[in-house]
Amino acid sequence: MARSGRGFNTISPAEKVLRYALLLVVLVITVGPFLWQLSTSLKGVTEDVFTQTPTFVPQHPTLSNYTEVAKTIPVWAYAGNSLIVAVLVVAGNAIGATLAGYALAKLRFRGSKLVLGLFLATLILPSEVTIISQYVIVRGLGFSDSLIGVALPGAIQMLNVLLMRTAFLSIPADVDAAAIIDGATAWQRLIRIGLPNVKGMLSVVVIFSFIFAWDDFLWPLIVLTDPDKYTLTVGLQYLNGTFSSNPRLIAAGTMIAFLPIVVIFALLQRFFFKGVDAGAIKG
Repeated sequence: MARSGRGFNTISPAEKVLRYALLLVVLVITVGPFLWQLSTSLKGVTEDVFTQTPTFVPQHPTLSNYTEVAKTIPVWAYAGNSLIVAVLVVAGNAIGATLAGYALAKLRFRGSKLVLGLFLATLILPSEVTIISQYVIVRGLGFSDSLIGVALPGAIQMLNVLLMRTAFLSIPADVDAAAIIDGATAWQRLIRIGLPNVKGMLSVVVIFSFIFAWDDFLWPLIVLTDPDKYTLTVGLQYLNGTFSSNPRLIAAGTMIAFLPIVVIFALLQRFFFKGVDAGAIKG
């Protein structure tokens, strides 16, 4: 009886075609809107962006929409405010999530399982449920209408704590045990053993925290009342007028807001994929 030449891990040509077709569909869904926004931001006033036969390639590419955005709103001031908030959130998560994750993973203390359960429970609640209580707390601390008030609720995110805990758990327990025998303190084990082995996951936390802080719209809109303190996502609403709006300017503003995320990911992508691979389930 003839045997099939394919093993269990061999992919048939039909399956390859199906996989690439699905990847192409996902690519169109994810990248398509970005390319359309980029194309719209480069189109001049003479080109109709609402035509029945849309084109991705502008007939007369121009950067005038970007300069017009800077004239319409103080885009660089808003970007500076967003950068301040992002730096505070990234620093808070990089430090706080690392310390909390290490404590939950490597330190033994009474009530550790209860604390872990509370962390997991907070992930179930949508942010809209706690947004009123967050505002009351921030206002009570005197941080309303301030960039610190915008950054404070996201300074330590529960998901990042769990990610760092998972990364620290991947370090063999024997390494920690040997360090304890040599007289290393918890701080020394964290700095000399823990951190060098979780750089990849830490970069994941940094990227996620930056994207969360940079893209957040609802919370800054609630906390801030002074237009001079608006973040970029909130300030871009001025590009959409009450009675008229220019989709080219809105697209240009969107691209300006998107550019820092691309830069951060490009700088940390090597560590990002290393962290994703370290957090994956090994079969």
